[in-house]
Amino acid sequence: MKILVDSNVILDVLLMREGVLSDSYRVIRLCSDREIEGYAAAHTITTLFYVLRKEFTQVERREMIFDLFTVFKIVSVDFEKLLSAIINFDFKDFEDCVQDECAAAVCADFIVTRNVKDFEGGKVPAVTPEDFLQIYGG
Repeated sequence: MKILVDSNVILDVLLMREGVLSDSYRVIRLCSDREIEGYAAAHTITTLFYVLRKEFTQVERREMIFDLFTVFKIVSVDFEKLLSAIINFDFKDFEDCVQDECAAAVCADFIVTRNVKDFEGGKVPAVTPEDFLQIYGG
């Protein structure tokens, strides 16, 4: 099984967000343990580095990102994905559409996100970490 993990799920773990940490951690752990094939879009990495700047030093953020490279395969964002996303008016959010394009490019079974409604009508079904764990049987 293949999943693309949205930045909000990764942030749940890196920021140890109360109330959502457990399920997000379990999803990422499945990727880390290679029970499932986990992907992250390239622009997720730059977004994480930027968002984490208020909580962590540059060195700490670099170490975190480096560790993510051992958990996830990174999906490139290229001209075709960007073009497809920019002409897709079914999505309200361009960034979410790029996530969907990245997930489709690797034939992901699901996008795991906290913002399922933002992916309605996408190429790849979106599920919450909780729902993914129920589907997977974890």
